[in-house]
Amino acid sequence: MKLISWNVNGLRSVLRKNFLSYLAREKPDVLCLQEIKCHPQDIEPAWPARYETYWNPADKKGYSGTAILTKVHPKAVKLHMGVDEHDHEGRILTAEYTNFFLVNAYVPNSKRDLSRLPYRQKWDRDFLSYLKRLEKKKPVIFCGDLNVAHQEIDLTHPKANVHNHGFTPQERSGFDAFVKAGFLDSFREFENAGGHYTWWSVGNDARARNVGWRIDYFLISRALRPRLQKAWIRSKVLGSDHCPVGIELR
Repeated sequence: MKLISWNVNGLRSVLRKNFLSYLAREKPDVLCLQEIKCHPQDIEPAWPARYETYWNPADKKGYSGTAILTKVHPKAVKLHMGVDEHDHEGRILTAEYTNFFLVNAYVPNSKRDLSRLPYRQKWDRDFLSYLKRLEKKKPVIFCGDLNVAHQEIDLTHPKANVHNHGFTPQERSGFDAFVKAGFLDSFREFENAGGHYTWWSVGNDARARNVGWRIDYFLISRALRPRLQKAWIRSKVLGSDHCPVGIELR
């Protein structure tokens, strides 16, 4: 089973670019999208009918939002995590499959001035609690733009960014909590080197020079590790300031 996650930074925008050709080439069983910035009625879905589509748009127009395209019919789909202060920006979409829950997440950005960092810390704690509640029923896969580079090897200039949003000690500690709770960073199960990024600034030819950050992930319950066959980053896929990431399960 091939699972892909991609922050498209506007679904309407990426549909005008390479989205459909990428979908035809990649052929995922499930595709999780973040930052769709639209409601279902805003677009005419152009992807093949064999993909069922589930949406969780933000209340605010043109902002945030998640979607799941799936060939495999889920047993159930749930919007949000059940905490009202978090449940208006379309950041969580959970699909239940026979052997696992798949949680598509677009984690809040702390903002350049870190004004949203306290909220982000609470979000991380509540999100982990939500994941652990799910895990009591069956294993969990969660993916998406987690808006944090976990380790120094996950961004090009760690020393210069240690107090910047996306690499603060508080945000990295939030990721540490996922790991301590038993979730595995799937990409790091296969690759220990740096230089692998999923987001690049749109200025200064950052992408061409591979000056980037790894902030998009698939994490899995430890119970799923025997089924994990591969994990990858599609850094050559354009259309967004993020690139797709994926895993394959046996």
